[in-house]
Amino acid sequence: MNNNRQLKRLAGIVCLTLAGMGLTGLSHADTWRYAHEEYKGDVQDVFAHKFKEYIEDHSDHSLQIYRFGELGESDDIMEQTQAGILQFVDQSPGFTGALIPEAQIFFIPYLMPTDMDTVVKFFRESEAINKDFVELYAEQGLELLTMFPEGEMVVTADEPVTSPADFKGKKMRVMTNPLLSSTYEAFGATPTPLPWGEVYGALQTNMIQGQENPIFWIESGGLYEVSPNLIFTRHGWFTTAMMANQDFYNDLPDKDKKLVQSAADYAFEEIIKHIDGLAEKSLKKIMDASDDVTVTRLTDSQIEKFKARAPQVEKTFIDMTGDSGKALLEQFKEDLKQVSGS
Repeated sequence: MNNNRQLKRLAGIVCLTLAGMGLTGLSHADTWRYAHEEYKGDVQDVFAHKFKEYIEDHSDHSLQIYRFGELGESDDIMEQTQAGILQFVDQSPGFTGALIPEAQIFFIPYLMPTDMDTVVKFFRESEAINKDFVELYAEQGLELLTMFPEGEMVVTADEPVTSPADFKGKKMRVMTNPLLSSTYEAFGATPTPLPWGEVYGALQTNMIQGQENPIFWIESGGLYEVSPNLIFTRHGWFTTAMMANQDFYNDLPDKDKKLVQSAADYAFEEIIKHIDGLAEKSLKKIMDASDDVTVTRLTDSQIEKFKARAPQVEKTFIDMTGDSGKALLEQFKEDLKQVSGS
């Protein structure tokens, strides 16, 4: 951790602690605190404000939202939530995977479908999402309120990529997530874990040659400026989880527990509407902003070369997570079979 980041993190914790000193108890706080991993107007920010809207429209409580960097990096806001400094946090499994290894399942390539209707139906109906993960998060002192998709993952690189051979020698930024590293190893690249705050500069200086993110985040973060070749590999969707500190949640009166869950359900429905068409709008913004951008959409035959490498990532996932991961993967596949009608 560099000094600037450490100072910013400590300042954020001090501010939050001082803000809470006058409260008689977190479960009765008039102001609840919620942190997420994205910028103003991004998907997690929209979700957070829809959650806030419902809470404040249906109660006397208020919600303070903190965006990326205001309280540190992703690991910082998770620590603050587990400590009870924050009441709510939105964090992707890419970072939660260090805490809950089974959450890395979302990084098994070509496990998830990429058409939006099937993806949304999966999140609504999946037993793995709505039961198994709730139990896994609870073991870490977290009340999982909902998981939701943000968008199809898109790879950016220093040149177009159409086969695993094209990834050879390329350092690809990955979140601090062992399974995502395994995925890019399987794809032929050299995975390089980096926190988000270092990605733009690392691409600009050629310390890394590529990364993956939903297209709206590539546009919002300006990644196309320093990594202009977009590759649609159709290997998965970016997923995130919104959760509460479990002690805080358990201490709430029943009416406030219902309020919180209803707010999460409302925000889920609103975010599904928000992401519908978002990728197309974001891609258009990118194309309008830069003449250097190229777009490569892999053909079915090209995808098969990548998909053939997915089983080794599944094996790695099971090796990492044991019987619980194996059972979760089986449930995932069963849920996907049910929602796809196959």
